[in-house]
Amino acid sequence: MGIPAPQIGIARAAAVVLPPDDAPAVILLNPRITNRSEETDEQYEGCLSFFDVRGLVPRPLKITVEATTLAGETPTTVYERGLARLIHHEVDHLDGLLYTARMRTGVDPIPVEEYRQTGRAWA
Repeated sequence: MGIPAPQIGIARAAAVVLPPDDAPAVILLNPRITNRSEETDEQYEGCLSFFDVRGLVPRPLKITVEATTLAGETPTTVYERGLARLIHHEVDHLDGLLYTARMRTGVDPIPVEEYRQTGRAWA
């Protein structure tokens, strides 16, 4: 799960992502995706912008992100699979995109009630 600053009324290019395991939070300041793998997968995503639906979203399995640290450095980090998806989703928010903009043409979000028990674990 993650949250971008604009979604809570803070006009900054910042987001925090909590990995699904017990890894530390990923803090993204001025993030920029600099590379995307051609290999993708399609998973359901949810969003606080419209909490009652889920959408099937294709995303790259690997992304490279440049972001500023709290110390002012700008390292580049590679994220893969589920964490890449989470981070890409939050960076999209900072770029003014919702996940619905990434969905394939003709595919609509489904109600949460319909989504329940249909997903598969992210790898």
